[in-house]
Amino acid sequence: MAIGSLPHRSLTDAVALSLTATDIVTIPTLPRRSPAESMIAQALVGLSGVTVGQYGAIAVDATRIDPHSPVRTDLDHDAFGGFRSFLANAGEFAGPVKWQFVGPITLGLALQRAGVRSEAAFDVAMLAVRAHTTKLLEAVAQALPHNEQIVVLDEPGLGALLEPGFSVAPDVAMDLLSGALAIIEPVAVAGVHCCSDADWSSLVSSGPTLLSVPARMALVESAGYIQRFLETGGWIAWGAVATDGPVPMSAERPWKRLCELWCQLVQRGCSPALLRQQSLITPECGLGLHNSAVAERVLRINAELSARVRDQAAATRFSFGA
Repeated sequence: MAIGSLPHRSLTDAVALSLTATDIVTIPTLPRRSPAESMIAQALVGLSGVTVGQYGAIAVDATRIDPHSPVRTDLDHDAFGGFRSFLANAGEFAGPVKWQFVGPITLGLALQRAGVRSEAAFDVAMLAVRAHTTKLLEAVAQALPHNEQIVVLDEPGLGALLEPGFSVAPDVAMDLLSGALAIIEPVAVAGVHCCSDADWSSLVSSGPTLLSVPARMALVESAGYIQRFLETGGWIAWGAVATDGPVPMSAERPWKRLCELWCQLVQRGCSPALLRQQSLITPECGLGLHNSAVAERVLRINAELSARVRDQAAATRFSFGA
């Protein structure tokens, strides 16, 4: 599975890569094609008091921000160019389709930085995320009525949740995230992506079915939470291919790192069978900041890692007679 953003300026090329690069097809966002398609700008389209220009410029009039004002999701806006093009050209492929949208905590933090007072910022963020995801869910269901949807809320802001002075209390933050996930859960698999080292107890408490996190050794300290999450049917998307810093040239180093992490987790009590059988493999983060050649290489490595995990999962099932 991919994370979402690609560096392509061509809608045709981006959709073609998305349809072929991963087992679970991922709807792309293309922030280089249009800055309006960046994570925050996309979510601010249709909000009272916010103007998103054609080239991604965001103007916020804090005096006009109203948490009770309806949000209009304009799928014809340039912010949804990749989404719209994918649905128009997806054809009749089989299997699940995944897409990603910013979460209410990260969006609330962005509004707060733009000058909106804290309480209103997070209320408006929740309103925007729930309204937009509802419309996007409906659009995918209409275009691809036979395909299961996986919807992942992107929450990079969660990495600082437990730091002193965070804008909202942890329980309030998790209520926001749970409220956004609740819109998705009745009709799709609901997930959370955090590309920073977030607190696992908080992530799990928000109630996702899927957690998307970088495959870093720091996760060993959360082995107990990971095992309980897997036992209750949760899935983990391991960001096993580095996208920040040196990008690998082959699958060997990412595979070694992933195996080392899983070995450590097993030593801390995680089930090796569940780790293999309830895992997806992804890049660490989106690929919008790389060039197209690097993005394609990362996705090729990602596919090779996925094949190795799939082979091991099949071997595990055979060994246990499942």
